Amino acid sequence: MISQEKLRIAGTLGPVVVDVSGPTLDEGDIARLRHPLTGMAILFSRNYSNPAQLAALCGAIHGVRPGIPIAVDHEGGRVQRFREGFAEMPAMSRIAELPSETRCAAFWAAGYVLAAELRSCGVDLTFAPVLDLDYGRSEIIGSRALGRDPESVTANARAFMRGLAEAGMAACGKHFPGHGWASADSHSELPVDERSFEALARDMKPYRELALELPSIMTAHIAYEAFEGEVATYAPALLQDCLRGEIGYPGLVFSDDLSMKGAAGGSPAERAERALASGCDMVLLCNDRPASESLLAGLSWHRGEAFNERLARLLPEPGDALSLDELRLTALYRAARDTLERAGFAGAFPF
Repeated sequence: MISQEKLRIAGTLGPVVVDVSGPTLDEGDIARLRHPLTGMAILFSRNYSNPAQLAALCGAIHGVRPGIPIAVDHEGGRVQRFREGFAEMPAMSRIAELPSETRCAAFWAAGYVLAAELRSCGVDLTFAPVLDLDYGRSEIIGSRALGRDPESVTANARAFMRGLAEAGMAACGKHFPGHGWASADSHSELPVDERSFEALARDMKPYRELALELPSIMTAHIAYEAFEGEVATYAPALLQDCLRGEIGYPGLVFSDDLSMKGAAGGSPAERAERALASGCDMVLLCNDRPASESLLAGLSWHRGEAFNERLARLLPEPGDALSLDELRLTALYRAARDTLERAGFAGAFPF
């Protein structure tokens, strides 16, 4: 059940995810956060020095734009933006290699610890889990994957998402329809997936199985020959006909970062409008302040009927979160820590 307060907050937010410049806000950050088309803030390693500073930054962001969700890419392994003072989560592929009798509990514990620590500092959402299958080909996925086959990825993601939810955090599955086959890195070039629709359907199985459990997903900047070579972010046949229609996905769809080379073509506003028209609900454009400002200045957007409800599902429950020190004294955190340590990841907790 979505509260009326969450729907009210979502109604004040737009479709653009913006980043901020450093560990504190400057005037440019404040102006972009206040822009009516802004709907979420995303943080990076440059925004972090320690948990107290992060909590202060999140408080400042919420002070500028009350209720705006704050997100981060914080998956564990090599994709973990905040390190000093946080648990060092293992790469998800390492958890996936555990024996079946301990794997599910370890994924739950990893999701809980990761999300609970973020929430204690004011971060509302992490763009995780990765649902891409590990074919041993992708430069950018690799150890981030939760498994090599759809069944394993689905089961492992479901356990991880239970941990996130128990800590009060929504999930975002990525990168639809699958980033595990194409070998190139979409940050620096446009990857191509030349497989047939039948082959690609295997990659989509986790999304199909988790469609009613995933509050949000993120698209892949990959050209799929099964969809006439269109980049997924810009492909109505993939996002509207397949994802919304055939799979029946009801949640919010993020584009991946539109500053990446895999999304190149047109002005920032043109890229965003193309992604939104194709089936994305929200768009990211990061690490390029002039482009972000250009996007906000030039974007034409109509609030769809489902936007507020989809975004409201990502908002945390109101109430004061425990501090990081208080969190680590709770029975649930200690249980999750014990589970990971028994699974062989004692090094994740250097404190």
